[in-house]
Amino acid sequence: MCGRYFLAASLDDLTELFGPFAGAPPPPRYNIAPSQPVPVLRADATGARHLVPVRWGLVPGWSKGPDSRFSMINARAETLAAKPAYRAALRYRRCLVPASGFYEWHARSDGKKQPFAIRRVDHRPFAIAGLWEHWQGADGSELESCSLIVTTANHRVAAIHERMPVILDPSDFPAWLDRHRQHPDELLPLLRPCPDDWLELYPVSAEVNNPRHDGPQLREPAA
Repeated sequence: MCGRYFLAASLDDLTELFGPFAGAPPPPRYNIAPSQPVPVLRADATGARHLVPVRWGLVPGWSKGPDSRFSMINARAETLAAKPAYRAALRYRRCLVPASGFYEWHARSDGKKQPFAIRRVDHRPFAIAGLWEHWQGADGSELESCSLIVTTANHRVAAIHERMPVILDPSDFPAWLDRHRQHPDELLPLLRPCPDDWLELYPVSAEVNNPRHDGPQLREPAA
């Protein structure tokens, strides 16, 4: 799955990745955790792209509101079209989640878990496929939230974990954000593991285990 990631990208970096968009990237963050605000890129009815903050942990519009029992930080690509919590978002509310890398934990033989950082080999930012939702409470309060879509790990990531986020090919961004594409048969084929040679992975300090820790040292290889 994907329970922690990092984003340290400039406006120029993200413009190179996404093309022109409205909004400004947030300050670098090296230990982004569920329930925190995260930036997502989405398209409006005209096709214009906007980078906006939403809560990480999807809250369906029909629910009673955020519930700690159901984090919904990840959505499985294989079941999106069947799950009531994701069906409408798959059709109408898709987004791109910019990232510089993500963390995963590998179970060691001694029972402990070793954190790994996973990022592009060229250290450029990338986009994770996401879904977003709008929720409004009876008192008029509103909340926008998102889930990151995950799929079966590619060969490289499978060495430490069986799942990974869907890292979209930039050539698939227009189709994923196109609000006129609504049928699952057009969308689900985009949700595949990225090529092995896109990524590198390496162990990092257990300091990343605590979401209160932040800083560029978290993404550095463990000594």
